[in-house]
Amino acid sequence: MVSKGDKIKMDEMEEGKQKFLEVVKGVDSQVQVVIPVTPSNSMFLISLTKGSNRKFITIPEDDIIDLPNESSILTKVTKTVKDAVASL
Repeated sequence: MVSKGDKIKMDEMEEGKQKFLEVVKGVDSQVQVVIPVTPSNSMFLISLTKGSNRKFITIPEDDIIDLPNESSILTKVTKTVKDAVASL
């Protein structure tokens, strides 16, 4: 059974994942993104693919949750995404 607290966290996680996808599409709309359903050791190992090139980045679970609401996290994650996409 999912508790109310877990439900809120899951909703925040989904909002964060959606915001992450928006960040990636804003950097390069041709990049395909695979975000795991759940984090491993509080980290998401996210796959970014463009053509035949793939890059993996790790983003802390808390950063995904805070991404829609904290500009400092958004800035940090956007830089990580830009750096990764530039290397594709």
